Amino acid sequence: MKNKLLSTPVAHIDITSFDARPLTRAMAAMSFTARELARATDIFNSMLKDPDCTTILTLAGSTSAAGCMQLYADLIKYNMIDAIVATGASIVDMDFFEGLGFKHYQGDALADDTQLREHAIDRIYDTYIDETQLNMCDQTIKDIADTLPPRPHTSREFIYEMGRYLSKHAKKKGSLVELAFEHDVPIFCPAFTDSSAGFGLVLHQEANPEQHITIDSIRDFRELTEIKIQSGNTGLLMIGGGVPKNFTQDTVVCADLLGKSASMHKYAIQITVADARDGACSSSTLREAHSWGKVDMAHEQMVYAEATSVLPLLASDAYHQGHWKARARKQLNKIFTQATQTNDETTAISA
Repeated sequence: MKNKLLSTPVAHIDITSFDARPLTRAMAAMSFTARELARATDIFNSMLKDPDCTTILTLAGSTSAAGCMQLYADLIKYNMIDAIVATGASIVDMDFFEGLGFKHYQGDALADDTQLREHAIDRIYDTYIDETQLNMCDQTIKDIADTLPPRPHTSREFIYEMGRYLSKHAKKKGSLVELAFEHDVPIFCPAFTDSSAGFGLVLHQEANPEQHITIDSIRDFRELTEIKIQSGNTGLLMIGGGVPKNFTQDTVVCADLLGKSASMHKYAIQITVADARDGACSSSTLREAHSWGKVDMAHEQMVYAEATSVLPLLASDAYHQGHWKARARKQLNKIFTQATQTNDETTAISA
């Protein structure tokens, strides 16, 4: 029965296999969500054409498991994204998980969840995951943590080591985590332990009660703020909202508190199904964010749509427009990795 339930893997969309430009251009002459998406696509292409713009992807929700995993990896592969802020689940339970050779499966949103529980199958709406494989992912996180110096690490540092692991051991090549490692694209997960990583790190601390790593989310914030300070112009492509979105927008405020000069995010796109009427919209609308001094209003667009239905069009348009070909890779991870290596070498010498 379990094999039958886990028989149809989710196929991840390939944005290079189709050209969405004619469709997005036609949508620009329409109204409602179609025109919102067309304008968002124009803004994203403007980010890629701007030689002074650092692009940041913020990622919340389960679109990676739902078929956008290769899309996000291609944004790195084709130099359209310079830094990522995401939920731990998107990075660990979904992308890293598949890099280890596991899969997500098409399921049923109306499934008998008691039956799924009996077969150790976890459900994300109409997508299934084998929980026994997630446990293997937990163990791999523990194994990586066991190899690191017992000190506070940022989520960025730990994910970098996950990428190094996949570069040597991946069963599925070309994951987001692996490509980010190869191209020095930093990935931050402010709530890193709210994922399979959390279980793995608990196992690590249980096995190493006196000498273990911890995750320093405060230094994550400081590092991302440093990227904002050094970048000048920044553009945000935000899928969902929540912690990744707010964490990234707050870098402008943080830079100001540090007495550093940092302009508001020049470009901003949010694709979301969240509602603003509860005062949230999963961390404010972009115009509301302007009142906090976070986002410039000249190039912002909210797209109220489920991301798997519109993001492939935006990304395919940008791929085929080809502005990414003229961009220099920023390799922002090098800002921090060189300093980290020096610190660890100094610690080793002192010991």
